[in-house]
Amino acid sequence: MTLNPAPALLDLRQDVALLTAALIDINSVSGNETQLADLVEAALRAIPEYTVVRDGDAIIARTELGRAERVILAGHLDTVPLPTVEGSLGTVPATWESGIPGEGVLYGRGTTDMKGGVAVQLALAATLFDDGKEPDKDVTFVFYDHEEVEAVKSGLGRLVRNHGDLLLGDFAILLEPTHGTVEGGCNGTSRFEATTIGEAAHSARAWMGSNAIHAAAPILARLAAYEPRTINVDGLDYRESLNAVRINGGTAGNVIPDRCVVEINYRFAPDKTPDQAEAHVRELLEGFDVVRTDAAAGARPGLNHPAAASFVAAVGAEPKPKYGWTDVARFSELGIPAVNFGPGDPLLAHKDNEHVDADAVRECLRALRTWLVR
Repeated sequence: MTLNPAPALLDLRQDVALLTAALIDINSVSGNETQLADLVEAALRAIPEYTVVRDGDAIIARTELGRAERVILAGHLDTVPLPTVEGSLGTVPATWESGIPGEGVLYGRGTTDMKGGVAVQLALAATLFDDGKEPDKDVTFVFYDHEEVEAVKSGLGRLVRNHGDLLLGDFAILLEPTHGTVEGGCNGTSRFEATTIGEAAHSARAWMGSNAIHAAAPILARLAAYEPRTINVDGLDYRESLNAVRINGGTAGNVIPDRCVVEINYRFAPDKTPDQAEAHVRELLEGFDVVRTDAAAGARPGLNHPAAASFVAAVGAEPKPKYGWTDVARFSELGIPAVNFGPGDPLLAHKDNEHVDADAVRECLRALRTWLVR
């Protein structure tokens, strides 16, 4: 794989689809965001209308127009690791299916998750004040690192801790891929370990022990029989899921296992807290040793806020729920209504053939600019 050399400067005024390709060409797998962050910071500092703050590999750029409302447009700079399968298209550098830059389908790591969305942010930041116009709202652009790894490393979480005052606003948009449709809020997520204990013995004399893996069968049976709920929250139907995602037990091929651990993931609607979600799982698995190992609250849609309503109207499509967890939940914790909106099919995120259509990126930019600049 040959990586394209990074540009000395990012041209934010080029066609936004070409800008997307330029961002993809800069490898920014989690932990390797510095080069891209440097370029984003330099490009934003060159625009006099913004106050720019950097924290590690995260950047905040804010207008200070004294508007009655402030909106936040946020996106992460990092991607998951590059494909390991030889010949995968969804890698680095970017490639155009048509062979003509800017036309048709663009392949590359991050096309959907989420350098297409970041390109929209940057292009919008560069053009908000064109032709003597100004946005009718103050705008905060947020670019952050370490989204695709464990939450403790999150660049957005670090910004909340270190610069929480700069993240205050009335409404937030996270430019994760949504097929150009507004997806309100997000489900919460939690993980549990259900453990069964047996007694080790030689497998030739199994009756001398107690098989912990066999003892886990009722856990799996309850999970298999469980019917996930669909819960309406503020007008959107959030579908839940509760599944075993991993099982571990046994020490050798001739030993009756004395311990078995079933790992469980519960994606729960934003009508409940992580503690309420835990209570639901414990009720289902009553009689078993259950420990919560991780949890993140969801976010309510927030579509009843006037800014959200006007944005939905500008996009012109029926809003949908976000089933997966996203960083809109971090804004929700700050009391800021937040939605997901970005180019690309979210089902392609992290796939070896990750791709986006050039016109989808352009359409997202058009919708946001129409909404912000009157």
